Amino acid sequence: MVNTILKEADLFCPNSVRINFTIYHKTECLAGFPPCKGLAELKAVSLEYVNWFNYRRISSKTKGMSPCEYREHTLAA
Repeated sequence: MVNTILKEADLFCPNSVRINFTIYHKTECLAGFPPCKGLAELKAVSLEYVNWFNYRRISSKTKGMSPCEYREHTLAA
């Protein structure tokens, strides 16, 4: 469960991408794992998650491509 309180209007604000990423980060990366032992470990786990989120995550919305592959494909067209 996400401990962030969002209003419906928050989903359309300029920060909505950041808010949505934070929710994904909490639910996909940090939930179910033991607490990090320190700031360095949290940073390493978060950097690995950001790398996966940007370069290796596959989505049906992007026709089976990662976000970077989809962006390159779109710009090449």
